[in-house]
Formats: sequence, C-alpha cells, structure tokens
Amino acid sequence: MRLLDERRPDDEEFARLVAARSHALRRTAYLMCGDWHQAEDLVQVSFIKLHAAWSRVRRRDDLDAYLRRILLRACIDEKRRAWWRREQPASGALPDSVGEPQAPDPADTLSHRGALVAALRALPAGQRAVLVLRFWEDQSVEETARLLGCSPGTVKSQTARGLTALRAVLASPAHAVRPDRDTTTEGKARS
Repeated sequence: MRLLDERRPDDEEFARLVAARSHALRRTAYLMCGDWHQAEDLVQVSFIKLHAAWSRVRRRDDLDAYLRRILLRACIDEKRRAWWRREQPASGALPDSVGEPQAPDPADTLSHRGALVAALRALPAGQRAVLVLRFWEDQSVEETARLLGCSPGTVKSQTARGLTALRAVLASPAHAVRPDRDTTTEGKARS
C-alpha cells in the first residue's frame, strides 16, 4: 500500500500547490495564447499532467520550472492541433465566475497593456515563448534554453528577433495607441 501512496501526491499538498501557483501560471498562459479561457484550460491541463507525473518529479524545488515547461508544451500542442479536433464553446450564456475576487494584477495598471498583448500575439510562437519566459517569467538565458530544449544561442537570437519584431508591431499604425483611448480592461468596460 505504501508504494501506491508514493505514486500519488497527497491531496492536501497538491491542492496547496494548485492554489499557490495557478494564478501566476494563468497569467503566463494568457501571454502565450492571448485568450483567458484557453489560458484556464492550459493551466488545468498542466496540473493534470503534473499530477500524472508526480512519481517522476524527484526534486520538489523545481516544481515551478517543471510546471512552466508543461504549460509551454501544452500551449504549443494546442497550436498544433487541427482545428476540427478543438473543443467548441457551448452556445448559451456562460455563468459568472464564482468565488472571491482576486487582487488586481499589477500589470493591469499599465495603460498600454492591451496593445502589448496584441503585439505579442502577432509574433511567431517561438519568439513569443522566449520573450514571455525571459521578460515576464524573468528566466535566465540558460533556464529559458533548458525549458525550450534549445541552445542558449538560439534563445539569444530569438530574443533579439522577437524584440525587433515586437517593436515593429508596436510602431505600426494598426497598433498605435492614441492618448484619448484607454486600452486597459477598465477603459474597455467604460466605453
């Protein structure tokens, strides 16, 4: 019976892990895919895969990196899936969210967040992944290379290309932010 217990995580321990890391993973997933609902799905998939691989996770101090890697692979796998195999949203009204409101995301205070996220979505998936890991998740070049399974040189070149492309997208007239238009979530709700 003890062998079976070692393969599965303690339910309380896993619930604490989910509660502690799901909000940050959801933000990262949103930056990767650009859709809050898909981000929720990706986070759920990540925790399901972690739960299934719990016996193989040797060092508990690497859980954040392991979860980010699972999330990144889930996002890439979702992009690769054929459109006819994707889940279709139910037609009808969706219920309001249940639970206590979470503290506002500090990044929401940036006035140009919407334009930045839209510009990130315009980048190729590899450049977007490198930029999110390097600058949002604050990972080193070596850690990003390890998570993506590539060389540090590839991370550096993808970072340079991604930043150049991001600047070009943000400078284009289609993404220009007018001072009289607020692109934050609150500004969209007011208009």
